[in-house]
Amino acid sequence: MTASQKIYFLSDFHLGVPDHARSLEREKRIVHFLRLASADAKEIHILGDIFDMWFEYKEVVPRGFVRLLGTLADLTDHGIPVHVHIGNHDMWMFDYLPKEIGVVLHREPIVHEWNGKRFLIGHGDGLGPGDRGYKFIKRVFRNRFMQWCFARLHPNFGLGVANFWSGRSRMKNYENDRKFLGADKEWLAHYGREVLQKEHFDYFIFGHRHLPMELGLSSGSASRDPEGTDPHYINLGDWITWFTYAVFDGTELRLMKREDDGALNMDRRITGAPPFTS
Repeated sequence: MTASQKIYFLSDFHLGVPDHARSLEREKRIVHFLRLASADAKEIHILGDIFDMWFEYKEVVPRGFVRLLGTLADLTDHGIPVHVHIGNHDMWMFDYLPKEIGVVLHREPIVHEWNGKRFLIGHGDGLGPGDRGYKFIKRVFRNRFMQWCFARLHPNFGLGVANFWSGRSRMKNYENDRKFLGADKEWLAHYGREVLQKEHFDYFIFGHRHLPMELGLSSGSASRDPEGTDPHYINLGDWITWFTYAVFDGTELRLMKREDDGALNMDRRITGAPPFTS
């Protein structure tokens, strides 16, 4: 990783909702950001829920999203690795994006190291304490036999049913997702602290939560960072309300907000938990 290169992380686009017009506006904004990032990106990681619903039949995929898919293909064609981490709304991705677009698909959190900094990266669903109902449903939805059964439905019906339930899930949980639970109660921070009892990471990067935040984790790590720095949990927020992302420049990871005043795009750093400080 050279001094001029950066690693970009963003998550939770939920393209397709609440309607075509607003989804298209959001898609164009994401595409514009990705094109700017391509100028110095070494890698780009998208941490799930790109689409509000996605299911790949053998010969059929959901319609739309051609601007984003074309941009991702252009990035990989120009040698920029794009990593897609499957989320709970698009867990039924199979081989279409890797074959047609060239992305690297991840179904579980991954460990990565850049310039001596260790990262644990994933969407974040099903991690940490509680939420047993969702964890059970996740096992069902990832079961290959259940996926085979769903694929027997005609796409017009199957995708309609999936979109209906996806929308119900999002409407039920989105407002709760925007409430900060407190540093001691955020379940992905709790998960990070548990992991640190076994091995050291400098950064835990997740999506899913829809609320951008950066929390220091008292390490207590079995393998301490030689520099003694405090590990951090970063949640990437979303591109529905916050338009936030993280960027690693080889030395430091920063959580950033992409602001658009209609004429000029600006980026500012946000730290801590809501309410944010500049």
